[in-house]
Amino acid sequence: VHWTAEEKQLITQVWGKIDVAQIGGETLACLLVVYPWTQRFFPDFGNLSNAAAICGNAKVKAHGKKVLTSFGDAVKNLDNIKDTFAKLSELHCDKLHVDPVNFRLLGNVMITRLAAHFGKDFTPACHAAFQKLTGAVAHALARRYH
Repeated sequence: VHWTAEEKQLITQVWGKIDVAQIGGETLACLLVVYPWTQRFFPDFGNLSNAAAICGNAKVKAHGKKVLTSFGDAVKNLDNIKDTFAKLSELHCDKLHVDPVNFRLLGNVMITRLAAHFGKDFTPACHAAFQKLTGAVAHALARRYH
């Protein structure tokens, strides 16, 4: 992935303002609510029976924070995302058997949460940079599947 200086700046600038625990929890919760079939990957998370249960679930929040922390690794390694996610790709492919389309869904949900939090500061240029980032992360996570 080739990043422009502006894209790198937009990504790092916004990322520096993110509350990883809050946005991460919201992102994973939204994924599980909007795309309920993704719940099957989290059989040990307890009650995922409705939106309120999912949004209040401590395991969802904790794993969401973990997921967004991994996105932070991408932000720190924009020029080496594939290698950064090599082990996670292996885990999600070989052990967890996650359909790679879910990585793109997660990225799109994360973008909606960022837009909700940052409002007008999440400009079209910023959105485009994050769309590129989430696409690169999804591609890196799906790499093992090829």
